[in-house]
Amino acid sequence: MEFYGLLGEKLSHSLSPEIHSELLRLMNKAGGYKLFEVERNRLKDFTESLKLLKIRGCNVTIPYKRDIMEYVDFISDEAKKIGAVNTIYLNEGKLYGYNTDYFGFGYMLKVSNIDIKDKIAVILGNGGASRAVVHYLVDNNVKEVYLVSRNPNKNDFSLENVKLISYGELESLKGNILINATPVGMYPNTEESPVTKEIISNFDALVDLIYNPMETKFLSYGKELNKINVGGLYMLIGQAAKAQEVWQDTNISEAIIEKIYNKINKKFL
Repeated sequence: MEFYGLLGEKLSHSLSPEIHSELLRLMNKAGGYKLFEVERNRLKDFTESLKLLKIRGCNVTIPYKRDIMEYVDFISDEAKKIGAVNTIYLNEGKLYGYNTDYFGFGYMLKVSNIDIKDKIAVILGNGGASRAVVHYLVDNNVKEVYLVSRNPNKNDFSLENVKLISYGELESLKGNILINATPVGMYPNTEESPVTKEIISNFDALVDLIYNPMETKFLSYGKELNKINVGGLYMLIGQAAKAQEVWQDTNISEAIIEKIYNKINKKFL
């Protein structure tokens, strides 16, 4: 039996053990998945423990996606661009770092039939969650990306078609896709929305990276306005599936992802 896990600071509400246990079961793989709550000053010790105990794979969540990069042996191209690692693979005594959030976001768009080529996308939030989203959009031929920030003078992206704007400037902007990469509206603060209904009316599709609740206030506004609405659960499961593809050196079918989505989705109904 192989062992896997999730590295983070506070993990009591994580859905990862359930998702990965289902992935392993549906792939007919024997494996266990554990939560690893580790203090920041013990990250080096943790990575050495992965090697010592031969933990085959480990996911990484906030606040360690950047810090962990210092302690892996190799970093994939997408993780280098994004500046964050959320998946570690132990192979022949070496630790390989990947970013499967990039692929999870792409899967979420794919299953929702959201076309981004030559479109205008707006991302709410300029924090770590937005980095994989920005690079996926740019790599897949989006026309323009606007990053909306409360601190619009701090632009970490030196990409020609990525612009940083304030929430005030957003009020006069129209586009195709509006993406919430902030924690606003996440449980337990479910009555909050990062933007008003008036701003939402200027877009065709809404994407929320939050998965709890499944329908945030942000998305409920979109529903009232007959917009395309996408919640974050597909991204969460999609990035987990990509991690298992890395660890198992295999491809996971959309049918398996859909089964897991339907099972997890029932928790929020």
